[in-house]
Amino acid sequence: MSAGKERILIVDDSANTLEVLKRNLTAADYQVFTAPGVSEAIEILEQTPLELVITDLKMPNISGMDLVRHISENFRDTEVMMITGYPSIEGAVEAVKTGAEEFLAKPFTDAELFSAVKRVLDKARVHRSGRVKPDQAVPAHKGLIGSSEGMSEVFIAIGKSSSASATVLITGESGTGKELAARAIHYSSVRSSAPFVPVNCGGIPEGLLESELFGHVKGAFTGATESRAGFFHAADGGTIFLDEISDMSLAMQVKLLRVLQDKEVCMVGSNRTRKVDVRILAATNKDLQGLVKKGIFREDLFYRLHVITIIIPPLRERGDDILLLAHHFLTQFAAESGKATPRFSDKALQSLRSYNWPGNVRELENVIQRLVVMTDEDLIEVSDLPSLMRFSALRNTGFTRTLAEVENEYISNVLASVDGNKTRAAEILGIDRKTLREKIKRAEQSPS
Repeated sequence: MSAGKERILIVDDSANTLEVLKRNLTAADYQVFTAPGVSEAIEILEQTPLELVITDLKMPNISGMDLVRHISENFRDTEVMMITGYPSIEGAVEAVKTGAEEFLAKPFTDAELFSAVKRVLDKARVHRSGRVKPDQAVPAHKGLIGSSEGMSEVFIAIGKSSSASATVLITGESGTGKELAARAIHYSSVRSSAPFVPVNCGGIPEGLLESELFGHVKGAFTGATESRAGFFHAADGGTIFLDEISDMSLAMQVKLLRVLQDKEVCMVGSNRTRKVDVRILAATNKDLQGLVKKGIFREDLFYRLHVITIIIPPLRERGDDILLLAHHFLTQFAAESGKATPRFSDKALQSLRSYNWPGNVRELENVIQRLVVMTDEDLIEVSDLPSLMRFSALRNTGFTRTLAEVENEYISNVLASVDGNKTRAAEILGIDRKTLREKIKRAEQSPS
């Protein structure tokens, strides 16, 4: 439940409420401040940067609605969540119009509180990202972009691997950036001035892989009209990157194991070996240990490769890295196309961040390239995204709410979108004003 010590201010004239909320949110690893009224809250706001303010609606002297309005006008990086023991749809509409991101009715459970706080803070991060200029520098490490905890661990592992000479196994789903990690290791090492030779083991026919890796002599097989060096010769003094090593046959695995053990290669058709000084980096998107148990991958080769292992996390687990990468690719492809760099709407960013990204960074890169090519407007909206992403945020809301709760929320959103105009809201909802009034009244009378 760690929240990275994000700062939250709770404003309520009830000492008991302040105590309970502070205890619960502090236990959830937030940094919590409290204020018994609006005046005290404003003093804290002026002295301390805050990510979120949770305020009661009805308080003596100055109301919570006035505080929401003050924060909206003066502290754009601070989000607001309103809580109240007197819930109403009109109150929710006014709070949202004034600047609150969430409206929570008392009494509420701890789960409801934590869920609402997480939603608001997630929105806050998206809002801040939307204000980042597309050409602003993003955290990068030798071509790898990210500031998430998972990528920070990858950067540390790359740094340690770069100063060693051991074999490195890089694992991760397709499209996560395994080759970029391998390049980062090579170009941060003492071998950086020597060749980096990438080889896609799965893309070379089995009958040609040995010749491609180790070379062949003239007459070694039909078509071998001249001797030719292999990838290991080309990488001498540098690094060879064996991508998708799990696709290598057992027979080729034996020959690669011999190279790892003896540091020698033998060209196809020759009985003479040659010493090579090559560091081997390997990568796979499969579970090599599982393949070993199935007898598909040699155990001795697995342990030779498994000296240092770097796991690249999937994009869906990298949080705000999705937004950093989206802005990076947006700037890159706009420059390549000779276009002014467009920007994303908050809702488009939220959809990008909520999507599962089965194709990882490669899929994100392709999506952004398509948007730059196909979109003529300065602002990229949700409607411009591929259909699978337009509804990703809706899919992630879960199915734990009652039909009445969903209906009430939708009515509130429609009313907010038309500034509380019931006639217009009734038209959008496809009902008459009387039915709308009855639904609003029923929602206000329903238990929280």
